[in-house]
Amino acid sequence: MLKRILGATFIAASLGAAAFAADAKPTDPQIAHIAYTAGQIDVTAAEQALKKSKNAEVIEFAKTMERDHKAVNDQALALVKKLNVTPEDNKISQSLSTQASKELKTLDGLDGAAYDKAYIDNEVAYHKSVNDALAKVLIPSAQNKELKSLLETGLTLFKEHQMHAEHLSSMMK
Repeated sequence: MLKRILGATFIAASLGAAAFAADAKPTDPQIAHIAYTAGQIDVTAAEQALKKSKNAEVIEFAKTMERDHKAVNDQALALVKKLNVTPEDNKISQSLSTQASKELKTLDGLDGAAYDKAYIDNEVAYHKSVNDALAKVLIPSAQNKELKSLLETGLTLFKEHQMHAEHLSSMMK
């Protein structure tokens, strides 16, 4: 049941991205904000996992999420500064933030193996959703070559995250 709720939350996020694409392609400042927001959401989830989990594999995964997403966000901030672009808040980044807050609250109510499984399953669903949005909406919509390149690099890394999370999920009960 919880797994379906988790998956539905982030499927809704990707549908929001698709709806955005149907109306109008997001601009580079909007894409920058969406990408940064998505990365920060995963950093925050990892920080929660590092506080709550006692599972060594979950802790190592969370450390990887925190490190990698902070690094990509740092690169994104450096790029927008270099390009003198101000990231633009938008409906997708707002929706992602709202949904993530709800998800963190749900996860916070769990402990032990139940928390670990829910966190990892959420990471699977979240990475699927973000990877789909990157591939189908954000990368094709990006106009700046450096931004597009950063998003493509992120997508490669985040696909690895998804595979790692799927592997961990398959090992958990």
